Amino acid sequence: MPFFIESLLLFDIDVILAKIKKKNKEFLEPAVTTISRERTPFHVLISCILSLRTKDQTTREASERLFATADNPEDMKRIPLQKLEELIYPVGFYRRKAVNIKEICEALTNDYKGKVPDEIDELLKLNGVGRKTANLVVSIGYKKPGICVDVHVHRITNRWGYIKTKNPTETEFALRKKLPKKYWLSINDLLVTYGQNICVPISPKCSLCPVNIYCKKVGVTRHR
Repeated sequence: MPFFIESLLLFDIDVILAKIKKKNKEFLEPAVTTISRERTPFHVLISCILSLRTKDQTTREASERLFATADNPEDMKRIPLQKLEELIYPVGFYRRKAVNIKEICEALTNDYKGKVPDEIDELLKLNGVGRKTANLVVSIGYKKPGICVDVHVHRITNRWGYIKTKNPTETEFALRKKLPKKYWLSINDLLVTYGQNICVPISPKCSLCPVNIYCKKVGVTRHR
């Protein structure tokens, strides 16, 4: 059996993620990951909202400006809307996000005694919070089991042929069934960094990828 074909049959998630973790040392980690180590689940929640449809460096800078002005829900909800918009600009959809952040801070202070919930179902009640954000807060904010699936996790796990799903929500539940629990907390960090630098959406850098021989390249029409 040709080596290339044989290697595809030996897809081992332990090997794959170990190689990706080693390669990722060449790149900056996601801003939200850094924030999760240095700050609280509240900061993880807000920075994750800022990160949606936004480049990582922009998220990092906007988060720093905002947290330097207000460090908790009570203070943040008191920031005038226009000032809040200025602090987080130019994150994507900054006006909508500013409204969502104020409403979230109101809900946290009024309904949760200023504490960010640690359950996905409760987090989903907050305005502007979807499953990706909720899972991220639970997993990297509280270190509880959760699989955060963004476009990178969805794209790469399907590109490998590890799962076959149509959207991030399907991917989350497919990974809950298949991915070993020891990787639930780290899968998002690993694949976001990898998806931003190597396994990019269009023309991935397969020649630089240490797991190239294991990947089925589902949906890939051209690569570098």
